[in-house]
Amino acid sequence: MDTHRVQLWARMDPFLIGVLQFPPPAKFNLHYLRKMATYVRTRTVDGCFPRLYWTMWRHIACGKLQLQEDMAWLYFEVFHSLSERTAIKSLEWAEAASSCKSVEEYERVRSKLSVDTLTFLLFLYIQQINKVSLRTSLIGEEWPSPRARSSSPDLAGQSNFHKNWDDYSQHAFIQSHMPYLLELLLDPDQLTKSYHSSECSLLSIGAAKALGFLIEGTMDKNRTVHLFPDLATWQPLHSKSGYSKTTESFSLSKLQAWIKDSLMVNPFGMSACVRSGKTLAWAEQIDGSSRRAKIACNIYKVPPGNPMVVMSHICRQTLAKSSETLVNARVKIVNCNESYIYLLSPLRCVTIEKCRNSTFVLGPVQTVVHVQMCDHVTIISVCQRLSLSSTTSCTFHILTPTRPLLFNGNQGVIFAPYHTYYAMLEDHMGQTGLATLPNYWDRPQFFSAESDSQVWKLMSPREFYTFSVPFEMEGDTTEIPGGLPPAFLKAMDQRQQKIQMWQKTVKEAKLNREQKKRFQALVEYKFNEWLVKTGNRYQLDSLVPATDGTKQAAG
Repeated sequence: MDTHRVQLWARMDPFLIGVLQFPPPAKFNLHYLRKMATYVRTRTVDGCFPRLYWTMWRHIACGKLQLQEDMAWLYFEVFHSLSERTAIKSLEWAEAASSCKSVEEYERVRSKLSVDTLTFLLFLYIQQINKVSLRTSLIGEEWPSPRARSSSPDLAGQSNFHKNWDDYSQHAFIQSHMPYLLELLLDPDQLTKSYHSSECSLLSIGAAKALGFLIEGTMDKNRTVHLFPDLATWQPLHSKSGYSKTTESFSLSKLQAWIKDSLMVNPFGMSACVRSGKTLAWAEQIDGSSRRAKIACNIYKVPPGNPMVVMSHICRQTLAKSSETLVNARVKIVNCNESYIYLLSPLRCVTIEKCRNSTFVLGPVQTVVHVQMCDHVTIISVCQRLSLSSTTSCTFHILTPTRPLLFNGNQGVIFAPYHTYYAMLEDHMGQTGLATLPNYWDRPQFFSAESDSQVWKLMSPREFYTFSVPFEMEGDTTEIPGGLPPAFLKAMDQRQQKIQMWQKTVKEAKLNREQKKRFQALVEYKFNEWLVKTGNRYQLDSLVPATDGTKQAAG
């Protein structure tokens, strides 16, 4: 028996958070990235290597890869926020960016940002996982199929185009593209030895550390997760991984063979969560449907920092949760209908897919909220980034330091300012590194063939109302963080004045007791009629405390 067996897998966050849900630029292929890898190594004094500064990446992206500057900044900022920033550094960056008084000052702030060059090259390369394949689009499946289907597609949902949540696709991508990923890490003099016959090619320990961005693993059957460099340089494995302490480098051929032999599907990914995660009873069915809500969580099986929650088929319910189960969780919500869902904890990332006629109130999301294939949903969230694809008639009340991303297939998108709070909100924002400024909720970035004006608009202040979270919690937040934009605040003040005038009119009418009774009955009748018409009756009914026999279980 091999007592030093190591298991490796693709890390979740680079694919789940780092890969944009959009086909990559044409020049994010091996040919051009190989040229970039050589180019940056020859310009170490210019801010290209081993750290790549924003100004040099802009030069390469716009001048060599022919990207627009907005697109170049998008990829740089996504990677920087994923790999370089703690919550404290995110708050520092937000303060620096929001204090800039001019475009020139903002550029000076951006010019100080840098990323690890080799890791950034890997980040650009893995964008190809969402590359559109003509063969796949014609036959509907890669051939030969590199993976088995999820054991629980009913809960996990199927998204044939975007593979950000698909751990089987991530495993297959790393397995089949490993030679090219390693090639991007080779020094130029090693490339001249012909990477096709890599027996004599060496990979430096510094370059191998970049693989820690994509790969992690264990040596004790998943009990402890280690970074890739720690495993690759583990003394008992030197003969297999090809590491030499003398040269502080790896034999490329041995390293590649060892990775291929040790690679497995992520044991903490979505497939494992759906298959063997704990089923949570957060919601009770109230509509008589035979389809029951399904919620799975892997927090009881994973190392700290990797929780995942998958929610499906929540129908005509109000679900509210604020607990340790959700803290820093990767959340996927799929196939929900006519429901109100409150997840009031600091979250890592959230994907909402194939949902209809529902409202989602999210705690601060440290990275990205992605919404796809949804119809008539409302999202209320503070988040680092919002991205949308194939949505119809959806409304987004958001506070975000980055421009919302609109990919293909969106129609009738409405953006509005963030308009609610709960008691722990500001504490949770601090934990996730999110501040009130800068706030680009009203400046979406457009990546689509459709006409810009047909896809989105800003909510009119006349149609704007604040939103009340109907739950009591302990905490210090008593108002909407950052307040409301002046036009919306003015509209709210005018509406309040009308209410006061109406109350004054009723008071001065001097109704007798019978008239007051009839008037009250009429108001209640109209209110109930409005509740039924808008569907809010379901939310009120499900807010009634559960009886002893139907209490929701804690997660």
